[in-house]
Amino acid sequence: MKELRVPYFETGVKCYLYGEKEMEFARMCEAAAVKYDVDVLFISSFMNMKDIARECPHLFVIAQCVDNWKPGRGMGKIIPEALKEAGAWGACLNHCERPMALCDIKGAIDRCREAGIKSFVCADSIAEAMAVANLHPDIMNPEPSELIGTGTSPDMKYVTGVVKAVGEVDPKIITEIAAGISTAQDVYDYIMAGSDAAGAASGIIKSDRPAELLDEMVAAVAKAKADLAKK
Repeated sequence: MKELRVPYFETGVKCYLYGEKEMEFARMCEAAAVKYDVDVLFISSFMNMKDIARECPHLFVIAQCVDNWKPGRGMGKIIPEALKEAGAWGACLNHCERPMALCDIKGAIDRCREAGIKSFVCADSIAEAMAVANLHPDIMNPEPSELIGTGTSPDMKYVTGVVKAVGEVDPKIITEIAAGISTAQDVYDYIMAGSDAAGAASGIIKSDRPAELLDEMVAAVAKAKADLAKK
């Protein structure tokens, strides 16, 4: 399994894009990753996952969700072994648009680890982030649910507070901030404030200049990486 370098950039399509339009967006992300030598996590649809993993080798492909389930009976369940076979590097858990009970988050994290893929777990408040951190996922994406898709990014108090809280529980967890980000300056500021990464989905896709904004955001990660190296 390829190793993720921080800081990185994260994006995805949710249900905004599908089919060939999703493939086009993935290729844009691949080009930006190569151009700036920045790792990019791409939260893919299930339908295009295998093609994206094959055509875009510099992307870290993440499934939109996974279930706490083992191979065998389970109509409609999504198991991590199947995701890995389809090219997934990891799987997203507990997004506010597909919430999970704490016991299922724990089970799914363990199942991902057993199958050999990474767990990418979302949380809302700082208190919830601390609770999830105690389950020891590989990556955490704390984001205030009310800001997702709004274009309004979290204030710096939340950013620094949640990064500190997760780090105190388990410093091995990679922590990124993503909700409501719509500018390259947000990406840069959050990484400089201690976040291991930053990401945007609707902020890019709903923009009137998605290609340019994506390029600017990945460039902001590269700039933050260079500036952090100088410290």
